[in-house]
Amino acid sequence: MFRRRNLMPLADRGPLRVMFVITSMPVGGAETLLVELVRRMDRSRFLPELCCLKYFGPLGEVLAREIPAFTGLLAHKYDVAVLWRLTHLLRRRRIDAVVTVGTGGDKMFWGRLAGRLAGVPVICSALHSTGLPDHVELLNRLLAPWTDAFIAVAEPHGRYLAAREGCPAKKICVIPNGVDVARFHPRWPDPALQQRLGLTGETPVAGIVAALRPEKNHELFLRAAALVREKAPQARFLIVGDGPQRAKLETLAEELALADAVRFLGTRRDMPEVLALMDVLVLTSHMEANPLCILEAMACEKPVVATRVGSVSETVLDGRTGLLVPPGDAAAIAERTMELLSDRDRAAAMGRAGREHVIAHWSIDRMVEGYQNLIGDIYTAKRRVAAGHPQFLDCGQCPATNDEARMTNDERSTKHE
Repeated sequence: MFRRRNLMPLADRGPLRVMFVITSMPVGGAETLLVELVRRMDRSRFLPELCCLKYFGPLGEVLAREIPAFTGLLAHKYDVAVLWRLTHLLRRRRIDAVVTVGTGGDKMFWGRLAGRLAGVPVICSALHSTGLPDHVELLNRLLAPWTDAFIAVAEPHGRYLAAREGCPAKKICVIPNGVDVARFHPRWPDPALQQRLGLTGETPVAGIVAALRPEKNHELFLRAAALVREKAPQARFLIVGDGPQRAKLETLAEELALADAVRFLGTRRDMPEVLALMDVLVLTSHMEANPLCILEAMACEKPVVATRVGSVSETVLDGRTGLLVPPGDAAAIAERTMELLSDRDRAAAMGRAGREHVIAHWSIDRMVEGYQNLIGDIYTAKRRVAAGHPQFLDCGQCPATNDEARMTNDERSTKHE
């Protein structure tokens, strides 16, 4: 049975309690962004909490030391009792907003359904990917009427969600990913780290930062690396990230005679320092939404060579902040990477332009304010609807309450600064 709540005006109540629902939190782009979002939310306006349905994972354990956090609610794929457990948790914690994090799956389905049963006023889904292996299944699409907003990470991503994932266009709100430009900034390479990895200040270095999963297409990176090495035998290649394909990729590196040139670094906590070692960041994915690794590299003044997929062209401005290539083309990736490794002045100019672009459009503060404004606006709209005074906000098209009905996201962000 659905439970209705009396909603007080924001000015007459304490901070809104926001529950982020996710399956688990391994080290990945979406999970890293969630950590930054939670840490930076204005505690005078919002009190964030975390629910990892299966288990915390490394980043979940980090957040569990900082905010109220819950896990172990979903025992297995067909554990329908999770609905009762999660609904009870949301009621007990008096949650005002549920935000499911991730495209499709258990967290998106059970999080929104439990939010509805618990009478949570604001229900949103933040989606971070485009296509397989993650997609919005039929059951998740059926819950669209009970969802206040589907959060996309870039304008092309929002259009993709409407066209391919069944998200109602009027409920899609674009909140661009962001990066901490104070932490990610240009710096000199650490000589000790260089030495441990067998690098020198003269070694050309290209790297990829991505979970070792099929959609990231590390095989393409390795095949391009083999072509680069034919022209630059001294070049070295860093693979940052971990995942189920590691053994397969290590074998491929040996088959391509790259074993001495490739460093598999696994998951790293010192990403600014690792990026400082690279001359070029390469991303070879089959599909992407708005990858965090590109933003981090650009904030560190590193030029990028990337496949033209998803929303990548919004961050990698071809010829200005990096170079774009067709997906699947190892020769093109190798050629563009060699261009930047061979022309340090051009690479440096692209790096500087990249940092300026990130500061102007992709800051973490802008992302956080986007979430805060969205949740607050929807809550206020729900309260006004309950009082018989409905109005609508075009967020990319979320409910509104006032003159913001005609504002764009950027205009609303400026208003709240």
